[in-house]
Amino acid sequence: VAEPKLWSPASPFLYDMEVALVRNGRKVDEVQSYTAMRKFSIGRDENDIVRLELNNEPLFQFGPLDQGWWPDGLYTAPSDEALAFDVIKTKELGYNMIRKHVKVEPARWYYHCDKLGMIVWQDMPNGDQGPQWQMHNYFNGAEKHRSAESEANFRKEWKEIIDCLYSVPSIGVWVPFNEAWGQFKAPEIAEWTKAYDPSRLVNPASGGNHYLTGDILDTHHYPHPRMTLLDTNRATVLGEYGGIGLVMKEHLWEPDRNWGYVRLNSPKEVTDEYEKYADMLYKLIGRGFAAAVYTQTTDVEVEVNGLMTYDRKVMKVEPERIRRINERICNALNK
Repeated sequence: VAEPKLWSPASPFLYDMEVALVRNGRKVDEVQSYTAMRKFSIGRDENDIVRLELNNEPLFQFGPLDQGWWPDGLYTAPSDEALAFDVIKTKELGYNMIRKHVKVEPARWYYHCDKLGMIVWQDMPNGDQGPQWQMHNYFNGAEKHRSAESEANFRKEWKEIIDCLYSVPSIGVWVPFNEAWGQFKAPEIAEWTKAYDPSRLVNPASGGNHYLTGDILDTHHYPHPRMTLLDTNRATVLGEYGGIGLVMKEHLWEPDRNWGYVRLNSPKEVTDEYEKYADMLYKLIGRGFAAAVYTQTTDVEVEVNGLMTYDRKVMKVEPERIRRINERICNALNK
């Protein structure tokens, strides 16, 4: 294509596509779908800081941790409209990315991300016991030794996830491990993932037990943003922060057991705190952060640190203020 229309959060252009099976000049079968043209990569800016790039341009990727839980179906959304709702609200709040946290969604959820223009970081749903968790240094402990059956199952399912989602344009990052949960042979898994799908970036270990492998160094820090490590050869990201809690009494999973990293009393107070953290994050972008993930999209059972209540009926922040704050962050690297 001589002058392709490139897909991005600002312009999520999708090409209609038809594929036909023709035998002896006669069409015997056909399918209709869509595709997109885009490129995820890393590169250095004018200050030699490694940045995430989309279509060869630096883009600060910013979005919520999205666990995809529902009070009436747990891991099953009640409808396609419900799947779309979370993505639409995330877009309306000014984010350009979603980290899909330790869950694989139905294909329709990814369609909505493709259509609306939301970059996706796709986690592996982690299981098994993990090794010691080291958050703010390069790992010097003993790795978890899985059984042969457990290791084979991980490798089989991770490959199946990548195969299933390979054609999704919006997926830009694979995340095989989170916070040492079931983490084993991390460099080997990261390198296999990159070799199997070189078209996307690999975040080998979100939140700890770091190795010099993959495209991304990912640290977590709650509640406020903080840079504890900086990698000069990979993109450095804040894979989780925030967790500002607000109890909405008529929208709780359990009335007497609720938790957040910070507990405040109104949407205004939550938004004020959110803005304070955003100002801190903005300064750290100049020092090297290439992306950030805020916890989280919705309340989840006893976790009350969502931007929305668990039932999606109440927005727990001031939406217009959040949108302005987020747009400033997402545009931080624009020239």
